[in-house]
Amino acid sequence: MLKLFEISGFKNFKDTVRLDFSDVRDYKFNAHCISNNLIGKAIIYGKNAIGKSNFGLALFDIVSHLSSKNVTPNLYDYYLNVESPNDFAAFHYVFQFDESILDYYYHKDGKQTLIYEKLVMNSTVLYEYDYSNHRGTTHGIKELAPTLNWAFQETDCILKYVINNTVLDDQHPLRRMMRFVNNMLWFRSLNENRYIGFKSQSNDYHDFMYEEATLSEFEVLLRASGIEDGLTVRTNADGKKTLYFDTETPLPFFRVASNGTRALYTFFYWYKTAKDVSFMFIDEFDAFYHFELAESIVSILEKMSNTQVVLTSHNTNLLTNKIMRPDCYFILTKDKLTSLANATTRELREGHNLEKLYMSGEFNG
Repeated sequence: MLKLFEISGFKNFKDTVRLDFSDVRDYKFNAHCISNNLIGKAIIYGKNAIGKSNFGLALFDIVSHLSSKNVTPNLYDYYLNVESPNDFAAFHYVFQFDESILDYYYHKDGKQTLIYEKLVMNSTVLYEYDYSNHRGTTHGIKELAPTLNWAFQETDCILKYVINNTVLDDQHPLRRMMRFVNNMLWFRSLNENRYIGFKSQSNDYHDFMYEEATLSEFEVLLRASGIEDGLTVRTNADGKKTLYFDTETPLPFFRVASNGTRALYTFFYWYKTAKDVSFMFIDEFDAFYHFELAESIVSILEKMSNTQVVLTSHNTNLLTNKIMRPDCYFILTKDKLTSLANATTRELREGHNLEKLYMSGEFNG
């Protein structure tokens, strides 16, 4: 699981902003939000244009150079922060797999080229390398892979090179880290299918639910959003199946569905097809949802016990201890990301009205 993430010099993050998943309080309620003593489910709030979307993109930057999974074009345009004193963006990930801790650091320049990399496993430096000057230390990784051909100067990422060319046990922390990154998924809950990670392609986006059970499950979700019309699958003259609303005159789903309905379809697509997702970040997850539907979606995600989930939202109706807990709600400001538990000197209890406190400015300190 991801234990810590830090970013600086990327887009609107001039200074270091961190999300510490290990900062868990001893609340006795909503334990389902915590997994292995790490935050497993979280919601990030913040003003418009403060950087919630960019924080998600920063967190998923690792996918672009460690995996071959999809990265929607143009999401990483204007890569560096224009006010940063450095000409690179700095990333730091801490992964925890059972008792093993992996610290992975890297820097990228404005062209998103890897210029520095460092990997520490259980306090031992496996390697540190400066790609600009072709200098570094690799003693630790050489001990791990003594027979590996070290012509990595021609590779764009030492870590990927080592893992792809070394026989390691499937439960080795490096294998688990790579598997975790390969199974990360970012998507935007709007009327489009823009995503990062998990899949190389999503060719099944329009036809994944043609099985009757899947179709029926989506109809239940539609009814929860206030849509009573059923769905049906019709075969066109060219033999292609297409999704329709089952009205007196069937209407093509993707031509007449509202933005909210198509956003719900996108969520359902990933929920059903990304079964082994390790980390899910949904940007603006409830942008088109009624607050009751948003609560239903959170309830569905909370049942994904093996997946860390981070959502961004403006919906303060979700700020309640009935859904999550104060150490799982975060507020992003210009220079920091703070949980509600750390944003006040007040001792927050289960009976507190978090939304009311938020609206009154309790967490603005």
